[in-house]
Amino acid sequence: MRILVAADSFKDALPAQEVCAAIARGLHDRHTVVEHPLADGGEGTLAILARHLDLHLIDIATCDPLRRPIKTQWGLSRDNSTAYIELARASGLQLLAGSERSPLHTSTFGTGILIAAALQRNVDRVVLAIGGSATNDGGVGLLAALGWQFLSSHATPVEPSGGQLSNITQIVAPANWTSPSFDVLSDVDNPLFGPTGAAWMFARQKGANENEIAILDSGLRHFAHVTAETFGSSVSPDVPGAGAAGGVGFAASAFLTARLHRGSDFLIEATNFDAALANADLVITGEGHIDSQTLHGKLIHGVCRRAAHHGVPVIALCGKLTATPEQQRALGLLRAYEINAGATLDDALTRTAERLAACAARLPLGD
Repeated sequence: MRILVAADSFKDALPAQEVCAAIARGLHDRHTVVEHPLADGGEGTLAILARHLDLHLIDIATCDPLRRPIKTQWGLSRDNSTAYIELARASGLQLLAGSERSPLHTSTFGTGILIAAALQRNVDRVVLAIGGSATNDGGVGLLAALGWQFLSSHATPVEPSGGQLSNITQIVAPANWTSPSFDVLSDVDNPLFGPTGAAWMFARQKGANENEIAILDSGLRHFAHVTAETFGSSVSPDVPGAGAAGGVGFAASAFLTARLHRGSDFLIEATNFDAALANADLVITGEGHIDSQTLHGKLIHGVCRRAAHHGVPVIALCGKLTATPEQQRALGLLRAYEINAGATLDDALTRTAERLAACAARLPLGD
């Protein structure tokens, strides 16, 4: 049997490449196995694109979500025309300890530094993957690093963080601003604010309590209003993906005229996944948690849609499985297997590779 292993990372446990390698080990030599690691626009996206597109990785000093100095990388195409930037590398949740997570105070300023470095190379295009953020700042941190000024009613600078959005009354664009085209990759399709917006849907996992979520949501509403008043922006805060990365989707659309893409579809196209599918009898995919959100733009959804087009069945392995059988069928999965049933969180995270290999070895594949 020819098996295509095309999995995402398992958050806080294993990157996609190691997930695919562990599954392949479990299959032993029983089958012809091709590893095709993927991502959906969240953490790990740059590594996947670098692998498939042979990017040149450039070291850079920037700052983390709390503005502390860190070093990371961004990617440049071999013809120097396109920059590939992963927001999670500078503004990601995984950069903070649990006690440090607070979207009232975190900022995307470090991601803006990465973009500014790419612009200094005179690239024609920036591909920005925005999943996995620790922020809810509406993208003002990123924009501030690129030269935008956000001022209070007293014409004093406003700190570019989520908790200060409601204090912005003036926005001043950088002089003679020109930029390349922007393609933004998102792993969610939520609007900017409201019950399904950035704050109410995602700020809790970034460290916010109920009262702080209300403050953040109100700040995003206010920021959208000031943006529209200042620039007459035609970008709606309800556009799918506007709420991604705590509002970076909206900021990129309104200020950088970016095109928003479903990250999983972009990665599937960019890595030539269809060509790999053409020679497969079975796809084994996976991600850390398969739940109802998996139906809304996550990688497994995209993999299943493409595999169905080629008539190839899909099996999924995951750390946690809460999607109902009906939701699994709606995704297009033949079967789904949870590798960590009954395990503690620490045990699940430290033994992910071992458990993936063991689960793959037990799959009933007719050999």
